[in-house]
Amino acid sequence: MSEHNILIAGGGVGGLTTALSLAARGMHVQVFEQAAAFAEVGAGIQLSPNCTRVLHQLGLREALEAYAYLPEATEIRVWNSGKRLARTILGQRALARYHYPYYHMHRADLMTVLIEAAQDNPLIRLHTGATVEGFIDHDSGVRVSTGEQTVDGTALIGADGIHSTVRKLLAGDDSPRFTGNVAWRLLVPTHALSPDMSVPNATVWWGPGKHFVHYNVRQGEWVNCVCVVEKSGWEVESWTEPGEHAELRADFAGWHPIVRALIEAADPTTCYKWALFDRPPLARWGLGRAALLGDACHPTLPFLAQGAAMAIEDGAVLAACLERADTNSIPAALRRYAELRAPRAARIQSRSRRNARVFHLTGISAWARNLVTPVLAERTLHEVYRYDATAAATGS
Repeated sequence: MSEHNILIAGGGVGGLTTALSLAARGMHVQVFEQAAAFAEVGAGIQLSPNCTRVLHQLGLREALEAYAYLPEATEIRVWNSGKRLARTILGQRALARYHYPYYHMHRADLMTVLIEAAQDNPLIRLHTGATVEGFIDHDSGVRVSTGEQTVDGTALIGADGIHSTVRKLLAGDDSPRFTGNVAWRLLVPTHALSPDMSVPNATVWWGPGKHFVHYNVRQGEWVNCVCVVEKSGWEVESWTEPGEHAELRADFAGWHPIVRALIEAADPTTCYKWALFDRPPLARWGLGRAALLGDACHPTLPFLAQGAAMAIEDGAVLAACLERADTNSIPAALRRYAELRAPRAARIQSRSRRNARVFHLTGISAWARNLVTPVLAERTLHEVYRYDATAAATGS
């Protein structure tokens, strides 16, 4: 049994996956979640083979399969004609190529799997209603203050999201940049759609200044939709801000009938929108016995469907680095973790940022993009999906 007692700020997907990864290697973990209960806002999430590899290695395969939807392919289509520009086969091909599946899930279902696994693990202690407000790094460990109590540990991991308190303590308060994009999200019940619209794919429709993504969740019970529009004058960065259904309909007027049918079938009271902000990669992911993880250090725009996957990969690499460290070498292990992860996270951030431009091209630029999309899409996704976090950390 490890002598480590790792303290994690944040009980979202990244924080809980990291806790499970650490406990799997024999380390004691305490997770501090500021909310009164562990939960996840939002709707759908795509889990590609590079992160389901980690989740399966944690023993979560059976639990995930009880909720997951396995798509047959990802497709890119033209916004008005519906012409297919590219198709990447998933399903059994993904299993054969990467040895791990591609899942579509509701975020709440993923959180249920992670929470139950953490609650059942004797090495993990979960705290709710506990916000990490400060910490002291000393020679033999860290002392964390949550306002209500102080807790001693051997390291502090900030997995507390895009508005991370731990990030502010380590790197100061930065100023994020509004990208000029506003995202909508909505869930559509499958029974409200015609049978010919029950397509077992993740489909993205590219159009001038906007795009629309939809895929099935909860084993096909719902269709999750995320659509992004270039617009100004509204810059609220929140997943839970209601949006006007009429505005969403107007944003996609004239688009393909499938897109418009999905919007019409949505419950107008469950349409949400949020402004997309960008933050540059951090030059330093930590200091001493404290380090950052996931959106706290590399928030990723949702144009490559890799935000959660990056946090899950982080947790696996972090756990492998800390397993080989004694109490005195934890700072070196955390530096090694950052060295291993920063280049990949920066590449994914950069590609997601680039996709924000590529998806929304118009005119001759869009025509040229469409010609090269079939080759480039396959090549890009293969490089993302084949990554093995454990092998990257251990050199195997």
